[in-house]
Amino acid sequence: MSDENTFDQFIRRIRSGDERAAEELVHKYEPLIRREVRLRLEDRRLGQLFDSMDICQSVLASFFVRTAAGQYDLAQPDQLLKLLVTMVRNKLASAARSHHRQRRDQRREVPLGRGDVADISPTPSRLLAGKELLERVRQSLSAEERQLADLRSQGLAWADIADRLGGTPQARRMQLSRAMDRVARDLGLEEEARV
Repeated sequence: MSDENTFDQFIRRIRSGDERAAEELVHKYEPLIRREVRLRLEDRRLGQLFDSMDICQSVLASFFVRTAAGQYDLAQPDQLLKLLVTMVRNKLASAARSHHRQRRDQRREVPLGRGDVADISPTPSRLLAGKELLERVRQSLSAEERQLADLRSQGLAWADIADRLGGTPQARRMQLSRAMDRVARDLGLEEEARV
């Protein structure tokens, strides 16, 4: 079996909610995500306000929800890594903008302890929370959007979905993307990391 087929199966397992696949992704990519966060937090002021683990958890939560909904087309591991790094950058930028908008006096902020390291290993309670979050996402989608997400999570290509439901592949992809953006905002997944 080729590496491409193996990765495709891995992504399908994640889409279907396979706990072992989620654990494997966390163990493999969590250190890379945290390293990227720490590199981006070199600005001393931001480093005092945000913890790499908070941003990492926010990135992983968004990734799992959006992947389960079939939003991402990932064919190779380097695409996954690039996506996760982009998500880190976007989450940090959003958190920094939000913090700045609130015009907080950074001198009054309590610096985070750098020795504090939380464990994000998938525990039964975290897995249950992830399933509950995914169910909340599904409930927030319209029936048509849920159907799109279901077809994508089954591995159907956008062209096949457009053939089944009508419209163009690009229009259906954008429909799901906009729906996921809306739901993520409504559920607070795209907000700043909670600190």
